[in-house]
Amino acid sequence: MEIVRNITTTPPLFISTNPSHVKLNQLTHLFFSSNFSSHRFPNLHYNGNQRVVEAVNVDKLRIALLHSSVVVSVFCKPSCCEREKGENETFSFGRELMERVVPVSESNGELVGFGRAVSDNGLTASIHDIVVLPSLQGLGIGRKIVRRILRVLIARDIYDIGALCSEKERLFFEACGFGDDILGSTAMMYTRAPPTLSHYNSQDVKHAGRMLLLVPQSRQPLSSSMTND
Repeated sequence: MEIVRNITTTPPLFISTNPSHVKLNQLTHLFFSSNFSSHRFPNLHYNGNQRVVEAVNVDKLRIALLHSSVVVSVFCKPSCCEREKGENETFSFGRELMERVVPVSESNGELVGFGRAVSDNGLTASIHDIVVLPSLQGLGIGRKIVRRILRVLIARDIYDIGALCSEKERLFFEACGFGDDILGSTAMMYTRAPPTLSHYNSQDVKHAGRMLLLVPQSRQPLSSSMTND
């Protein structure tokens, strides 16, 4: 016997604030599946017509997790992760029964959502890296992640909470209760590029990751008369 279920509501989830529940291989897979980079200004390349962000640096991600004040991970049954938006899922009766009987946990679930916050643990905090598996986006999972982060921070008596977001993410954070700073503050980013860069020849400037290095001109070889002295 088979039943057809239209998954248009949020599937059963397990939401954790335990950092040990986040495995780096699962998190990097989630980032890759979501075409998400933890870099604020990721390098881009194109695979056909699809714009692809650079892969996350696993070592840097590990350090970021270790120094995050709040880490929220969301798990659901793997069978719920394969759905296509607007389409039906077909389950066998036995599989459907197991889905209902066995609760979701970090051990039997798949990582489908993630978010974190950094804080001085006294006054301020900021939210970063909110990501949800594409096939489960639009079901409110991202808002659940943000609400859980806010709950933890407010419980620590931290209320000065910000989120650096792109214009694309603005509506999402507004739906989560964020708005323009009443003091009119403007977020500014350190650009690293030296202001006098235009005075140098382009051949003198080399890319090193996200940094620009000014490479000195190589010295001219010594003349034969000088080498014989």
